[in-house]
Amino acid sequence: MTSIKKTRDENGLLTDIEYKFAEDGFINWRGMIKPEFLYPNRDFFDSRNQEVPTSVEGLEDRQLLIMLAGIKELARLRGFKSVSYDVKHIDTNYVVATCSIEWIGNYETAGEIVKFQDIANATADNTDDFCIKFLETIACNRAFVRCVRNFLNIHIVGFDEIDKSKNKKVSSAPIVSNALPITAQGTLEKLVNEKLSITEFPEYKKHLRGLWTKASESNDEKILDLLMEAKGWNSFKDIPAKSARILIKHMSDG
Repeated sequence: MTSIKKTRDENGLLTDIEYKFAEDGFINWRGMIKPEFLYPNRDFFDSRNQEVPTSVEGLEDRQLLIMLAGIKELARLRGFKSVSYDVKHIDTNYVVATCSIEWIGNYETAGEIVKFQDIANATADNTDDFCIKFLETIACNRAFVRCVRNFLNIHIVGFDEIDKSKNKKVSSAPIVSNALPITAQGTLEKLVNEKLSITEFPEYKKHLRGLWTKASESNDEKILDLLMEAKGWNSFKDIPAKSARILIKHMSDG
């Protein structure tokens, strides 16, 4: 079988594809999704005691789901150099995956290659009995879907992202790292768990030592003063609330 080589023009667009454009001149990636990759979000209608439509015609984005195949097609149309995953096993029944995609340059990025990443999890409490056997795969699929659609500004949730634990009894053995108090320290710990995939405080202190180097280079006195206190911290509870809020803002801004 002879392979067909796809070619792109000077704008980074495939020459044999008819693109749809928004008023601002950028590509309307939402409009590039083929109808066969969309279907009504049953949960949306069931939760409102409404009949599930038999067609996607006229439905809003929040009333739809997109198939993984549709996300893959969008990624191929946009063009990418590589896809990689970082998988963390937070717990026996809790997997976190970060998907990183290196997108080729096009006119939307001034020809520059752009690396974008997103994160997702798969747990015993948000998957069904079948999917729980493949938590790593589910987490990676969810992260990939989020990475593609968030980069392309698509607001339709992917089928792979939805909670599939419907009618399933939630585990009576909660994951300790999730049971965090609603305090500045607890919020910081949760953010560290989810964004950095760090679950042990000594590991977070190592991260802070790396932060010291960056703060020194940028002469960030607020962070440097805060990190001087960190030497005496042995747990998230030891972090003063004010310092925890500064670290939360720093992570959010970064």
